[in-house]
Amino acid sequence: MALTQPNQQLRRDLKAIAFNLKQSCVDLGKLAEKLSDADAIALMGLVGTLYEEADQLMGYADEVKNGRITRAAEQKK
Repeated sequence: MALTQPNQQLRRDLKAIAFNLKQSCVDLGKLAEKLSDADAIALMGLVGTLYEEADQLMGYADEVKNGRITRAAEQKK
């Protein structure tokens, strides 16, 4: 079953946001290398959370692809 245009856009948006989060994690990891041990550990904890959230967004994108999540038609005012 082909995705509607709004659902295609929703899936693209979710995947793009997930990619941006993961890229931010890479950048934060590089920054953590320059910090003291305690600060680096705290930052890496945040990075772990962001990775989990990026994975969750990718899961939502898969659900859009499989038709389990859909974007409702926009209401005209």
